[in-house]
Amino acid sequence: MRKESYSLPSAQPLTEAYIHREDERVAALYGYHAGAEEDWERRLKHLDQSGSKRADAHELARVLRAYNEAAHAAPEVFASISAIANGAPVVIGGQQAGLWTGPLLVIHKAVSIIGAAKSATEQLGQEVVPVFWIAGEDHDWDEANHAYVVTAEQELRKLSVARPEGGRTSVSRTAINEEKWSQLLEELEQALPSSEFKPVMLDELRQMSQRAKSLSDLFAMILSHLFGKYGLVLLDADDADMRRLEAPMFKEIIERNDELEKAYLSSAGQVKELGYALQADVAPGSANLFIFNEANGQERTLLHKKEGVFQDRKGQLSLTLAELLTIAEEQPEQLSNNVLTRPLMQDYLFPVLATVLGHGEIAYWALTAGAFRTLGMEMPIIVPRMSYSLIEGTVAKHMDKYELSFDDVMSRFEERKGQWLKEQDGLSIEEQFTDARQTFEELYKPLLALATGVQPSLAKLGDTNLQKIVEQINYMSSKTVDAFNKQFEASTRQLDRIHLSVKPLGKPQERVLNMTAYWNRYSLGWLDKLLDAPYSRTGGHEIVYL
Repeated sequence: MRKESYSLPSAQPLTEAYIHREDERVAALYGYHAGAEEDWERRLKHLDQSGSKRADAHELARVLRAYNEAAHAAPEVFASISAIANGAPVVIGGQQAGLWTGPLLVIHKAVSIIGAAKSATEQLGQEVVPVFWIAGEDHDWDEANHAYVVTAEQELRKLSVARPEGGRTSVSRTAINEEKWSQLLEELEQALPSSEFKPVMLDELRQMSQRAKSLSDLFAMILSHLFGKYGLVLLDADDADMRRLEAPMFKEIIERNDELEKAYLSSAGQVKELGYALQADVAPGSANLFIFNEANGQERTLLHKKEGVFQDRKGQLSLTLAELLTIAEEQPEQLSNNVLTRPLMQDYLFPVLATVLGHGEIAYWALTAGAFRTLGMEMPIIVPRMSYSLIEGTVAKHMDKYELSFDDVMSRFEERKGQWLKEQDGLSIEEQFTDARQTFEELYKPLLALATGVQPSLAKLGDTNLQKIVEQINYMSSKTVDAFNKQFEASTRQLDRIHLSVKPLGKPQERVLNMTAYWNRYSLGWLDKLLDAPYSRTGGHEIVYL
């Protein structure tokens, strides 16, 4: 299989400093390093010594079994859950649920989790279980509700579902009815080109949709279908049974909230002192917890502290410490973590050997270092997720035809496209019009001087007249070039198809395109190629040719 690596630019200097060890001061923010083999041994030893501080492994396994049964998991998943019950460490990572799994980066996260768990298993000589944390508690509907697909007409189309009426509750608590699922599948069927695998794929998605009550449900079923044979265990952060397991940690986060606040602020100050920008809000007075407000349609509401009480930003909801602790004990499903407390909860539930994170996530995890220490915990090993670009056979053929490298498409596509079209211009159209314009200006200027000598006031009129004639020459040049380029419309379409496939909307493929386009064309063979691609514990970008 043809494979290439590529250095994808990152917008996160702190993450780059961590991955490449470019700034030795950054090591204190994270502790372990994914590229150091001895750190994996050291972290495993720590997990063996700290089991009493975590949730009961058998109770956790019970909850995981129930959830994965509902997602129609494969036998390999239940074997993984049994290993967790017996104390096996995990590699974990997660993402918000998205329509048909959302952008490809979600698939890449799952592939990276599986790759990291496999790599750790080989090194440590004991089973390490891959776990995918579905952030179903998140309430950003506009981020979760859509998928981009390339149509048969080679156009990018956004398919989406509007939020049902009601409060801005979590994605997992937002119900999608059967009519909406059918409408979405009809739109997907119309958008995707015909293929031998299309009917089977649509039938499988239809069966899953009939069982799904929310985007999170469908998301879990699809991930289970795609990755079940690799033993990938799923959980939904908004699962009520999981919440009950989390109750003791919620109570500790609430009781020690002021200490945690100081820890987050201290870590934020440390990050800024090192010269890096903060990638998450660290605000004084924030409890770093959400509550589902029953009085407002279960709206997920961020809690703040003021004068000894926990309240929403508007002060309409107000809870004493004792009242919030009672909720944590009796109704933990009404509480929800934010980005800064979620890492703590994850480490309480699981023996986390390592966590797989995207570049933005790695940057904001630096803010949690002090919080881990405050609760007598250690941040796990941070593993940058792998990223990939899938290059279809037709696209690869066209790239070869136009002598375009992957870097050409990512960095200078319009320049290379324009250059190719100019190279086809044997008539030198632009040059001939440029020569004609210059010749005209040289002939006209003596006439303009003559007119000005006869009557000085004619200078302005003459100059205006010159500009109008030059504009008309330029207009004719543009029209002639357009007419010439029309002869190459087929080539232009091929060039544009390359760009649409590799860098849609001017972004890396993984941030836009949905996986259904590849499932439709290759069944699940494309996924096997991703899992067979080179894997690195310190991340990287691989170009995978299909």
